[in-house]
Amino acid sequence: MEAMTGKNLKIGDVLKEQGYLSEEELQKALELQKGQKGKRLGEVLIEQGYITENQMLQAMAAKMDCQVISVDGLSVDVEAVERIPRQLAEKYCVLAVAAVGNRLQVVINDPLNFYGLEDVRQITGMELAIFLSEKAPLEKAIHFYYAEISAREAADKANRSLDQSVEEMEVEEGEDDTPIINLLNSLIQRAYSTNASDIHIEPFEDKTSVRMRIDGTIVDYVTLKKNVHNSLIARIKILAELDIAERRSPQDGHFKVRQPDGYLNIRVSVIPTVFGEKAVLRLLSNNARIDNGSQFGMLDEDCQKLLLMLRSPHGIIYLTGPTGSGKTTTLYLILEELAKRNVNISTIEDPVEKNLPRVNQMQVNLLAGLTFETGLRALLRQDPDIIMIGEIRDGETAEIAVRASITGHLVVSTLHTNSTASSVARLEDMGIESYLIADSLVGIIAQRLVRKLCDCKMPKEASVAEKEMLGLDPDEPFTVYEPCGCKLCNGTGYFGRLGIYEIMKITPSIKRLISRHADADEIKKQAISEGMNTLKMAATNAVKEGVTTIAEMVKATYEAEEDDSQPNAKNAGAAKKPAASAATSVSPAVSSSASMADDNEIVEIELEQID
Repeated sequence: MEAMTGKNLKIGDVLKEQGYLSEEELQKALELQKGQKGKRLGEVLIEQGYITENQMLQAMAAKMDCQVISVDGLSVDVEAVERIPRQLAEKYCVLAVAAVGNRLQVVINDPLNFYGLEDVRQITGMELAIFLSEKAPLEKAIHFYYAEISAREAADKANRSLDQSVEEMEVEEGEDDTPIINLLNSLIQRAYSTNASDIHIEPFEDKTSVRMRIDGTIVDYVTLKKNVHNSLIARIKILAELDIAERRSPQDGHFKVRQPDGYLNIRVSVIPTVFGEKAVLRLLSNNARIDNGSQFGMLDEDCQKLLLMLRSPHGIIYLTGPTGSGKTTTLYLILEELAKRNVNISTIEDPVEKNLPRVNQMQVNLLAGLTFETGLRALLRQDPDIIMIGEIRDGETAEIAVRASITGHLVVSTLHTNSTASSVARLEDMGIESYLIADSLVGIIAQRLVRKLCDCKMPKEASVAEKEMLGLDPDEPFTVYEPCGCKLCNGTGYFGRLGIYEIMKITPSIKRLISRHADADEIKKQAISEGMNTLKMAATNAVKEGVTTIAEMVKATYEAEEDDSQPNAKNAGAAKKPAASAATSVSPAVSSSASMADDNEIVEIELEQID
């Protein structure tokens, strides 16, 4: 179809003709449009609820003999994308997806924007074949692919142009157009657009690998030439205010990057390795990665239980879970909720991962003698209402936290245990008396992260064994979902992560059990009888709702379930983990849109034409 087809079409008449709109609704919308200069009729109709965006697209597609498609699972030719300048693509919300001869296949939201289509045709010098898509996913796809292109170009430019020494590059921080600055900016943008949590910059003998952790899985991204590495590390150190000359000791720092939706906090860790310094950049967006951030991503009943716990004027709330389970994210969400009150909140962290308004944050500095213990003692003299301790690591810190809680302060902290019930045994191991634990505890939250299925997921009938795992009748049919894989999810079948929680509110009966040294099993049984949802229950519910897979449920809850099954919670660390194959048998092998086949080949994306 040619770009100018249907130039005289009126959207209102098309929608009436297709049966999506009545004459009365059209006239009302036209009247409203008169008072909203610059707003198109289609936008008014959608805002008023007369039609949906999809109905408008389907009506125009039928009239103009084109097709409505979904860009989420579409295979896109990146070389075709590059034919349209980014500024033009964002201005007209148009994405080139494939080139066939002299015809460029483009996806657009508004096919009646003839001036925009004509601009695209003039710049590309090609005839246009038009496909329609809803605006939100199309804008997301545009951002995704142009971030891919920017990162590829920046890496390629850095690989080709950096022949000077490291020392020369280190003093060039004032030039915003240097290859290294562009490279780092592009890598951060790429990580942000793919919801990556970490960027790993790893030096090897003859190359540097850049990998990203997306939804908990490490994905290879680009390969850089060896001579780029030191300059890139130097740039990172400059931004994080680290010592550029020091290359033998680990260093930690952070910096901020402005994004359209706020600031992106980036925590930097640099360590020496055999072939140079390795850097890990942790991305901490102001937008929580756990779904339903306003309610902490929990079930409604669990959210209400937590909010009730937060109203306590004193006591301790512990967040537990292994490394990478999202404890810090939840902790910051809790602090943001608490900061809405007229209270004095002070924290001691190692390191400060996210700057919060209305919160006084202090970072551990071992060289200066500022430990969790000394920092906490100092905070108690600052008239705090609420204290956040990044982590309870030793008996001294635990004891001070307990005494602070029973003297009128609300304390929030993290603890490395596998379940809520086993946290009591962990505190006893630190030397805290049982009566103090019982008196100070308000509640314990255990959490895990499970990967969410992408929209490309595939349904299947659950097997008998799977139904038994879900607590369902083996004879009743039930549908579960499996990962499939598309460009949006980098072929993994998963996109984003979901928090699952186990919240134990310390009731009088649980206090009595703690005081008489009851084991973890007994405490857990009592908590369940009083309405506690376990991690297994939360994960099972996510599988039943089609949000995640049984493999993710097993991976996230096996360790906690094993721990709870032990006769003594103090032996939690000895709980056997499942073999990797058991946890991943349902999931496909992780793949990446990036290839490291050659030092000069930065990104390799499968090209596929639209039929």
